[in-house]
Amino acid sequence: MKKIYDAETRFADVGDRKIAYRSYGKGKAIFFVNRFRGTLDTWDPLFVALMAKKFNVIVFDYSGIGSSTGNLVPDIIIVAKDVKDLADALKIDSIVVLGWSYGGLVAQAATLLYPNLVTHAILVGTNPPGKNEIPIEQAFYDAALKPVNDFEDEIVLFFEPKSESSKIAAKASHERIHKKIDVKKIPSTMDVFQLYFGGGDGFREDILNFREQIKKTKTPILIISGDHDISFAVENWYSFFNQMTNAQMVVYSGTGHAPQHQYPELTSRHIINFVKYTY
Repeated sequence: MKKIYDAETRFADVGDRKIAYRSYGKGKAIFFVNRFRGTLDTWDPLFVALMAKKFNVIVFDYSGIGSSTGNLVPDIIIVAKDVKDLADALKIDSIVVLGWSYGGLVAQAATLLYPNLVTHAILVGTNPPGKNEIPIEQAFYDAALKPVNDFEDEIVLFFEPKSESSKIAAKASHERIHKKIDVKKIPSTMDVFQLYFGGGDGFREDILNFREQIKKTKTPILIISGDHDISFAVENWYSFFNQMTNAQMVVYSGTGHAPQHQYPELTSRHIINFVKYTY
């Protein structure tokens, strides 16, 4: 764990901006594509460490977020270019994308836009493109839009408050993350929040018809969700999943929006096996 906490923040020059990233482990590259308000520091270090045993884990800040320069834009298609530009800058020609929440939207766009780059997609706590039946719950807005979130907010946002085991896991994950975190880097203003929401709105509008494309893509897709995700309800996959060409799904009971933080050991094992045995 010491190496995880001590990892150096590096900067990839991609022309008009610099993308901040950290690299852990060796092996096939897996790009961690972050949630709403997520930064380099907000991934659970245990999950990163477990994944780094089998992969070269690359975590990064979107353009204009955290330590990266440039600007976040309200267009998922352009945000997904961060994935391609970073891979090009690092001279990596084959990656797995792991997108969490908003990052799951970005990961889906990258999978469809850059099929020669992305070999597998892991979609954590997210939803398919286009219009989905079950909307974001009010509890998300009540907690997520505060300038600074405390631990109680994290339980609501990422775990299942009705489950004692989920709350215990929340505390353990919180303590791991907060051993080393620069909260000043976390976006905290409504102006920036609206850029994320604009991207989500466009993904639901789906002018490029990603909804049909994601069903047909032969790229292996693993969907990992909690049974009570207040941001992206897992139920939105149920009428969609059996139309997909090459997908698998894992759903945890008594779990919220961050299954990889509640069950880091189990989730990392699912992902490792998925990438190893699917093509």
